[in-house]
This record gives sequence, C-alpha cells and structure tokens, in this order.
Amino acid sequence: MNTSRRKFIENSLRATVVATVSSPLIAKATSFAAPATAGAPNSLPPVQFAQVALPYAYNALEPNIDATTMDIHYNKHHATYIKNVNEAIAADKITFATEKEFFANASKLSAKAKNNGGGAWNHNFFWQVMAPASGVAAPTGKVGDAINASFSSFDKFKEQFTQAAMTRFGSGWAWLVSDNGKLKIGSTANQDNPLMDSSELKGTPLLALDVWEHAYYLKYQNKRNEYVANFWNVVNWNEVAKRLG
Repeated sequence: MNTSRRKFIENSLRATVVATVSSPLIAKATSFAAPATAGAPNSLPPVQFAQVALPYAYNALEPNIDATTMDIHYNKHHATYIKNVNEAIAADKITFATEKEFFANASKLSAKAKNNGGGAWNHNFFWQVMAPASGVAAPTGKVGDAINASFSSFDKFKEQFTQAAMTRFGSGWAWLVSDNGKLKIGSTANQDNPLMDSSELKGTPLLALDVWEHAYYLKYQNKRNEYVANFWNVVNWNEVAKRLG
C-alpha cells in the first residue's frame, strides 16, 4: 500500500470516529436548549397551590370560632378554592412559576384563576395567623412597637382594624400590611389580597380576618361585630412577628 493511500485511509477513520463520538454530545446539547415549559421564560413548571395542614384541631379556637365552622370552612370552602385554581392554571395554560408572580399578574388572569387563587392563598394565611387563645391582651416586642409607632396605641389599632372589617360591604377581608416598613390597615373585596397588582391595598400581609359570612354565620348569624371582637382572642402574634421580620 503506497503512502498516499495509507494517509487517505487513516484520515477517513479519524473522521468516522469524530462523527460517532460527537453526534450524541451534539444531540444532548440540543435537547437541553429546548425550554422545559412552553411560554415560561424561566422554564420552571407552573405554580400549583396546596392546602396547608390546619395547625390545630377544629375545636381548638372555641368558643371564639366553633368546630363545625372550622371543619366546613377548611374542608369545603378552602379545599374547593385549591381545586379550582389548579384546574384554572391547567386550563388557561398559566406559566407563572411562583405565587408571588401569579398575584403580581392578577389583572391578566381569568376570573376563575384570580378568585380561586386568592381564596387558596388567603385561607392558608388565615389559618396560620390564628392559634388557641393565649390570654395575651396585646402583642409585645417588635410587633407591639411597630403598632404603637404606626397607630399610637394598640387600642387605636384595634379600632381601625375593626372598622375595616365592619365596613367591608358584602364579602371580603380585613388586613394589616407592611408597606415599605410602615404598617397600614385596609380591606379587600371577595378573595382579593394585597399581593395582587389589581388591589388598591398593597403591602406584605401580616394579619388577616376573613369576613365572608361562611366564616362566622353558623355561630354568630348576622352579628359580624361579635365575630370580629372575639377574633382578637385567637390572633397568633408570634406568627405576625415572623412575617414582620
């Protein structure tokens, strides 16, 4: 075999080896380049809402909130919001990857996604900012200091929060929020919350009270004022402090 033919064969073999080794690597790189979730810039899977475990027994908040109301509220109303929002996320092909992103774009969502997403999140929050009666008349520490600084006194804070809860016409929520370090009180209609871009009240939620009739009607009937007054007996101020940071 002459020299030129030997070189031709050697070069051909090298080219074959390179093609064989490189092909799977190129294919692998190409597969990683494709987005994991169509339409999601960060390629993360769409957010899914989940119901938090109730932090106490159904009767733990009695006599302020009765066991039957807690059972129905948690297992019927809240569970339905969770189911419906996740259905809407799938049906509407929503690609927002986090709850924060979901609510920051609430104005772009369908009514089903927005309302049930709010219901899912608001109730998860509500269960956690309540606890069995501790006998604590008013919060101390950083929460007490922040309330005094923003509202002059705890009594004035309670008056303003109660007013927000009582003057919310129909269904909705009363909120205490932190807005750039300043505490504010307000309310939202239906299942809106202060994280939504469509909400007039904006800020980081610290405390919330559900004033939908299903939250209190079995025990209090139309006496929302009594429900609101007894709510103060079951506020979990330790949880409020965690959220204040």
